[in-house]
Amino acid sequence: MRLPLLSRLAWTLVMVLGATACNRHKEAAAPAAGPATAAAPPAEAAAPPAPVEPALSYELRLGKQVFQHYCLICHGETGAGDGFNAFNVEPHPRDLGDPAFQKAKADVELKDTVRRGGVGVGLSPMMPPWGKTLTPNQIDQVVGYLRTLKRTDVPPAS
Repeated sequence: MRLPLLSRLAWTLVMVLGATACNRHKEAAAPAAGPATAAAPPAEAAAPPAPVEPALSYELRLGKQVFQHYCLICHGETGAGDGFNAFNVEPHPRDLGDPAFQKAKADVELKDTVRRGGVGVGLSPMMPPWGKTLTPNQIDQVVGYLRTLKRTDVPPAS
C-alpha cells in the first residue's frame, strides 16, 4: 500500500521529531561521563587571575590607535622601544614607559616632539615629524595614551 506524498512527508517529519526528542531526553537524563565529570582542581591550585588593565576612555583608545599606526613599529607594543624596526635605527627608540622619562617630560614637551619630530627638538633624526600628518587633536590623544605606558617592572626613580 502506497501512502500519498503528503502523508509520507508527515510521517517522516513525525519520526524525525520523535527521534530528536527522544535523544534530548536521554542526554538530559544520562549523567555526563568521561573527563567532563572529573572534579575541578582546588581553588588554591588554580593560577591567579591575570591583572586586568583598566578600561581606556574613548580619547585614550583613539590615541592608542594612532600610536599603533604610527609609533608601534619603532617604539613597540608597550612603548618599550623594542618595535619591529627599533633595531634598524640608531639610536634605538626611547622607552616611553620608563618612569623617570614619564616624570621628567611634560605633556607640552611630548606634543612638541610628536609634532616636530626628533630633529625639531634636538633628538634623533630617526623620529619623523608628525605635525603635518596628525591633527592637533590626534597628537593630544596619542600623548594621553603615552601616559598610560608605565613600566611596572622598573622601580620609579626618587
